[in-house]
Amino acid sequence: MSKKHLLPLLALGATSAMLVACDTGSSGDDETMSETTSSIEYPVSRRGDVVDDYFGTKVADPYRWLEDLDSQETADWVAAQNNVTMPYLRDIAGWDAVNQRLTEAWNYERFSLPVERGGHYFYTRNDGLQDQSVLYVTHGLDPDEKQHVLIDPNQLRDDATISLSAWVPDPTGLWLAWSTSDGGTDWDTWYVRDVETGEDLPDVIKGTKFTSASWLPDGSGFFYSRYPKNAAGEYDDGQKVSVYFHLRGTSQSEDVLVHSSPEGETWDSYGTVTEDGDYLVITYYDGAFTNGVSVIDLKREGHAAEPLLMEWDANYYFLGNDGPVFYFQTTNDAPLARVIAVDVREPDPENWAVVVPEAEETLESAKFVGGYFIASYLRDAYSLVSLYDREGNHVRDVEFPGMGTVSGFGGTEDATETFYKYQSFDRAPTSYRYDLVSGESSVLRESDTKIDASQFELKQVFFTSKDGTRVPMFIVHKKGIKLDGSNPTLLYGYGGFNVSETPYFSITRSVWMEMGGVYALANLRGGGEYGEAWHKAGTKLDKQNVFDDFIAASEFLIDQNYTRPDKLAIMGGSNGGLLVGAVMLQRPDLFGAALPAVGVLDMLRYHLPSKNARAWSTDYGLSENEDEFRAQLAYSPVHNVEPGTCYPATLITTADHDDRVVPWHSFKFAAALQHGQAEDCNEPVLIRVETRAGHAAGTPTSKSIEKYTDQWTFLVKALDMEIPE
Repeated sequence: MSKKHLLPLLALGATSAMLVACDTGSSGDDETMSETTSSIEYPVSRRGDVVDDYFGTKVADPYRWLEDLDSQETADWVAAQNNVTMPYLRDIAGWDAVNQRLTEAWNYERFSLPVERGGHYFYTRNDGLQDQSVLYVTHGLDPDEKQHVLIDPNQLRDDATISLSAWVPDPTGLWLAWSTSDGGTDWDTWYVRDVETGEDLPDVIKGTKFTSASWLPDGSGFFYSRYPKNAAGEYDDGQKVSVYFHLRGTSQSEDVLVHSSPEGETWDSYGTVTEDGDYLVITYYDGAFTNGVSVIDLKREGHAAEPLLMEWDANYYFLGNDGPVFYFQTTNDAPLARVIAVDVREPDPENWAVVVPEAEETLESAKFVGGYFIASYLRDAYSLVSLYDREGNHVRDVEFPGMGTVSGFGGTEDATETFYKYQSFDRAPTSYRYDLVSGESSVLRESDTKIDASQFELKQVFFTSKDGTRVPMFIVHKKGIKLDGSNPTLLYGYGGFNVSETPYFSITRSVWMEMGGVYALANLRGGGEYGEAWHKAGTKLDKQNVFDDFIAASEFLIDQNYTRPDKLAIMGGSNGGLLVGAVMLQRPDLFGAALPAVGVLDMLRYHLPSKNARAWSTDYGLSENEDEFRAQLAYSPVHNVEPGTCYPATLITTADHDDRVVPWHSFKFAAALQHGQAEDCNEPVLIRVETRAGHAAGTPTSKSIEKYTDQWTFLVKALDMEIPE
C-alpha cells in the first residue's frame, strides 16, 4: 500500500481464547427482545450461530449477517438504529447552540494552494458554507485577477453528494483531467475538460480508485491505472490495477494497456511520465514498507519496462529526473529516509549517489522543484524545511512562526516559484508564495476565520508508555484553565500506516476548545513521526504498543490534572477507529466517552472486501497466519466485548457508501457492544450511519457540520459539560 492509499494493527492468552470460543450464540430471548440500557431501547440485533475455526480456536461471529450490505434485513437494522440515535442526539440540550456556532465558524473563505501550468493557475475555493469547493483558473496571482469557474461540483447533483475527487492540468495548461466520486465512494469517474472553453470532451473513464493522471508534455494524452473487469463485466477491485494510456478525445475502449505487474504477482502498478516526456516510471505497491520501480523508455516505440529498483528492500518515491539520472526519496539504508540519484544506465546500488543524506530528523517528504530539492522534515512531529541544490549542498532553511505543519512546495523542475501552507492548532492556515531564487516568502492568502486563536495556548509534552518508550503529545486549550482535573478533554490518535499526526488548524477542534474543552493529540507508535522503526513498532505482533501508548497518554492527562476519567473522551477514525475500539474495551474505567469513526473493527475479516483492504496486512497481519491471528484476536474490538461490562458512552459513526473501510465493521461492533453493555449501566451505545457519504473525503459541508454537532453534543451530555454563553 502506498502512502496515498492510506486510510488520506501479542500473543493470545488461553483464557481469552476460551472466552471467545465459548460465546457462540445467544439464548432464544436475545433473538426476540431488544437490548436496553437505561431509557434507551435498542433495535433487535439477531444473533446467528456462525462459528469459524482458526488453528483449532473456535471463534463465534453472531453478526455475520450484517456483512450483507444489500440485504433488506441489514437495511432495516440500519434504519432502526438511526431512528434511535438521531432523536437521542437532537434532543440533547445545546444541540442548536453548538450547531449554530459550528456553522458560524465554518463560514470563512478557504483556498487550496495554486498549481501553475502553462501560465494558468488552478486552485479550489470555498466561499464558506458551500457543500463542495469550486475549481477556478486564473492567469495570475493578483487578488484582483478575474477568477474563472472551471468546475463547480455543487451543480452536479441537488444534494451536492457528488464531489470533485481529483484534478490534474496538463503541462500546457490547456486541458484538465478531472474525476468525481458519487456519494463518497472511492470509485472515480474521469473526464477531460477544455480549460479555455470550459467544455468537456466526450472522454469518460471508469474503473479507477486511488489513481492520478500523468500527462504527456504536449497534452495529447495521459497514463492512469485501472482495475480489470470480472466475469460479470464489473470492474473488480479484488484484482491488481494496471497502467493504461488514454489518448485525449477518444473512447476508453480504445485505451492501451501499457503495463501490468508480472503474472502471478499481486503488485499494483502506477505510471508517472518524467517532465521531459522521455520515460514512464512504473511504481509497484503491495504493502506499506517496500515497493518496486521499473522504467519504460518512451523514446523507443514498443519498449518494455526494464527493472530499476526491484529488490523490494525499501520504499522508493520518484521525485524527478535530469535526463537518465533519476532522483528518489528512499528508506534504503536510511530508516529516517534520504534522497538518492540513480542512473538508469548503471542502476546497480554501487553506482547510486547520495544527494540528501539521512538526517537526525525524519524526512517526511521531498520535492524536486526549480532545480532544488525541498526536504520537509519532522522534528518531534512538527515541520522543518530545508533546500538543497542538485549536488546536495545545503542552500537555506525556510523559517516558520512556531510548532506547526507545512504542506505544499509543489511545482515543475524549471519553476522559479512554489507555494506552501503553514498552520497549527492555534493558527489558521496561511498560504505563501516562495521565491526559489531569493528565498523570500510572501503571504498569498490568510484565512479570515471567526475563531480568535489568541485565546488558545499550545504546548508539547512527552510521556512514558508501558514499555518505557518516550512518546510526544500536543495539548491545546484556552489560556488560563485550572489544572484541577475537571476539564472535559478530547484525546485523538491514529497510530498506523506511517501516518504522522502533526499540528493542524481545525474549526471543529477550535469550537470544542471554545466550549471549554481540552484537546490532545498523541503521536503514537505505528505512525511516521520518527521514521521506519517507529512505524514498525506499532504493527502486526507489536500492535498492542499503539494501544499502550494511547492508554499512557490518557493516564498522563489524568495524572497531570487536566481531567479525570469521567471527563475524558477518546476519538479516532479509520485505523484510529480501531484504536478507540480496542482501548475502550481494554480500559473501560479510563474514559467517559468514546467516538470510534469509520473504524477497522473486525480484525479477523478486514482483508476480505477488496485487494486494497488486504494490502493493510503489512500493518495488521492476516488471520490466515497463526501468530498474527492470535495477536489480532487479542485486541479485535468485535471479538473482545465482555458481556456485563459497563463501557463508556459510545457514539459509533460510519457511512453507507464507505467502500474503503466497509460499514459492516461498525455495524457488527455496535451490535456486539449493545448486547454486551451491562444491564445496570446507564451509558448509551449508539451508531450513526450517514447516507450518501463515504470514508470522509468529499462529504458535503452541511453533512460535516451536522455530524460534528452530533458528536460534540453527545460529549456535552456524556461528560456533563456546560456550554458557555
